Amino acid sequence: MSFSDSDLLPLSALQHYIYCPRQCALIHLEQQWTENRFTAEGRAQHDRVDRPEHETRDGIRYEYAVLLRSLRLGLIGKADVVEFHDDKVFPVEHKRGRPKPTHCDLVQLCAQALCLEEILGVKIPDGAVFYGQPRRRQAVAFTPQLRSETEQATAALHEMLRSGKTPPAEYDKKKCNACSLLETCMPKKRRAVSDYLQEALREKAP
Repeated sequence: MSFSDSDLLPLSALQHYIYCPRQCALIHLEQQWTENRFTAEGRAQHDRVDRPEHETRDGIRYEYAVLLRSLRLGLIGKADVVEFHDDKVFPVEHKRGRPKPTHCDLVQLCAQALCLEEILGVKIPDGAVFYGQPRRRQAVAFTPQLRSETEQATAALHEMLRSGKTPPAEYDKKKCNACSLLETCMPKKRRAVSDYLQEALREKAP
C-alpha cells in the first residue's frame, strides 16, 4: 500500500499514540493541547537542534532537522539529528527527560529510520535516543521485532484517526501524571463515573 501526500500523518503522532492512544486522539483529532513544564522544556531542547544545518566533526557529518517522509507508512516529519558515518547512517532523537514506561520513543526513532531507509535506499541497523536529564544516549537496535511493532502501530494510528473516535480514558499513574492533558482528559473522574453507572445498573437489575 502506498499513501498519498494528503494522507501523511506526523511522526510525532506515532509517539503520542504509543504513549497513550487517548492523548493522541485529543491532540490530533480534537486539537487539544496544553503546555506544562515538561512540554516547554522538551520544546526548548528540540529548538536547539531544530535547525536545517549541518557540520562535520571527527569525520562524521551531522545533519540537523532532516525532513522525512514515507509513502509506504504514510508518515511525515523531521529527524532531530542524522549522523553520516563512513559505513552507516545513524539517526538520533533528542528527549528532555528520562526513558518512558512505554516503547514510544523507540518506535518514533525506528519510524525515522524506516523513513530514511525509504528515502536513501540503505539499511539502517541502529540509532540512539539522547535523554536530557541523564545526559546520555540510549542505543536502539532496529530489530525485526521493533520494526514490526512500529509498522503495526503506524497502521493502528491511521485506523484510529480515520475512525474519528477518541478512545476512553484509562488511568495510569506514571503516564497520566506526566501528561500535559491531564486536566483536559480527567482520567480519574471518567473512571469514577463509569464505575458509578455500572453500580447503578447492577442495583436496578432484577
